[in-house]
Amino acid sequence: MKKLLIMRHAKSCWKNSDLADHERPLKKRGKNDAKRMGKFLKSKKIVPDLIICSTALRAQETADNLVENLKYKGKVVFTDALYMAEPKDILSAINDHATNQKTVLIIGHNPGSEALLQILTGKVESLPTASIAYITAKIDKWKDITKCEDVKLKKLWRPKDIK
Repeated sequence: MKKLLIMRHAKSCWKNSDLADHERPLKKRGKNDAKRMGKFLKSKKIVPDLIICSTALRAQETADNLVENLKYKGKVVFTDALYMAEPKDILSAINDHATNQKTVLIIGHNPGSEALLQILTGKVESLPTASIAYITAKIDKWKDITKCEDVKLKKLWRPKDIK
């Protein structure tokens, strides 16, 4: 059994219109939401074996705030492949970086994150900023996730729903 956590980066700041999209930081609300989600995962005892994150600043800052509050001590891989990625790119990043890891957390962007969720589970769900979709798949190797008929959306956590 493999577990995939798909997280959309937290709320970013649009204050400086001169910044390239890749360089936009998080808003204060985004930092707080990422921290809240880290604490929440820790309280649920859901700690990934590997985190794969987009190189966009807002995604990196999401990872930093999440990791600190999750008390995660594992590896975080930052890859350009997740910046504005399509579902096939996200799956490739998982296959490239996850080997024997049982639980992987992806921190990326929409619309790719929502599309991947729909492709894997058949469910159309909204992933607002800092939301996390928790998926299980009865597979031994990550490369088999798209062939698996037993992929389930176990939970979808949105920051506004977590106290």
